[in-house]
Amino acid sequence: MNRSVFVISFLVSLLFSPVIAETYQTKRLADDGIHDPTNSALNILQEPAESMVDFPLDRRGQIDWVRAIQEGKIAPRKSKSGDEYEGGEIMLEMDMDLILKQTDSMPNVRFPHLAHTQWLACSNCHPKIFIPQYEANPISMEKILKGEFCGRCHDKVAFSLWVCERCHSVPHEGSPVGYGQQ
Repeated sequence: MNRSVFVISFLVSLLFSPVIAETYQTKRLADDGIHDPTNSALNILQEPAESMVDFPLDRRGQIDWVRAIQEGKIAPRKSKSGDEYEGGEIMLEMDMDLILKQTDSMPNVRFPHLAHTQWLACSNCHPKIFIPQYEANPISMEKILKGEFCGRCHDKVAFSLWVCERCHSVPHEGSPVGYGQQ
């Protein structure tokens, strides 16, 4: 079996994994390796598992932040103070999808600007991570896995790279049957 067929088979097997978490699981703040467990102020913070108990989850048990916005669980502020016109860059919500077709036998990638611009100003990505010009960004999974392009956030502060169907969501003639259907 050649390498690309093996990788695609492995990824498809992950997609159809029957494991689905029902509640958000995370370490307690005192055990997360980030917070100082000896700091007395720690006990005034709410534990993430408690504060996010009703948040929607993806099939890997991680919070689906886009659905959390859509369902009204959270409402991201437009600035630090919440004042949209605080003096900095105004966040413009853009409902504009880009379809990336250089995906071989994987379904094409739908990049939803809206899901990103509900959280971020344009300058978070443009022009340092993505050049806003047609075909100016040689995106590949190898580069993403190395922390470039989408990998600057995904698998760090945004959803895992191993929920393939979240991005590879536009079937085409050469993609596997049923892939990405939820």
